[in-house]
Amino acid sequence: MGVKRQDAWTADDDTVLAEVILRHIREGGTQLSAFEEVAAKLGRTPAACGFRWNSTVRKKYETAINIAKKQRQKRNREHNKQTTSSSVVHDTLHSLDQVIRYLRQFKNEINELKRSQKELEMELKNREDEVKRLEQENQQMKSQLNHVKTDYQLVNDDYRTLVQIMERARRMAYLAKEGEPNPQTIYPTNPDRDLEKTKK
Repeated sequence: MGVKRQDAWTADDDTVLAEVILRHIREGGTQLSAFEEVAAKLGRTPAACGFRWNSTVRKKYETAINIAKKQRQKRNREHNKQTTSSSVVHDTLHSLDQVIRYLRQFKNEINELKRSQKELEMELKNREDEVKRLEQENQQMKSQLNHVKTDYQLVNDDYRTLVQIMERARRMAYLAKEGEPNPQTIYPTNPDRDLEKTKK
């Protein structure tokens, strides 16, 4: 409906104006939106509705305005309570989701640690087997080294005996050139000392 009325306000117009204003107060709306709604219903401008409310109608509805404000406060408290309750429920569900995600992550970490533990235990067993193998090999090498030392000692003794025999043979050959050897020179008790005597 367009803006067309210029006539005086009637009692019904004032009632419509008051009802709309009070409803907006109870529901938490603004006076401007209330004036616009009344203007559309009565075919007047929002400014005219606002002027009529502030100059005349408001004074008649002071008690109703206070009641509407209390109703609005109660409505807001209930709304806030519902919002808070809904928020608490939402936060609780969110917290539960976080706990579930944490537990799943913790379970995955435990499984990973178990796998790592098995791998480490297997590696440790392999290292222990390797140590045992090296110890056995070391014992074998020590035994072989002892055998080599014994063989070396025997060979060394044989070599010294051979050198002594060769030295005696050389002396005998030398003495044979000089004259008839005697048993004392052929088989000296101290070959080095007897050889020195012979040279003198």
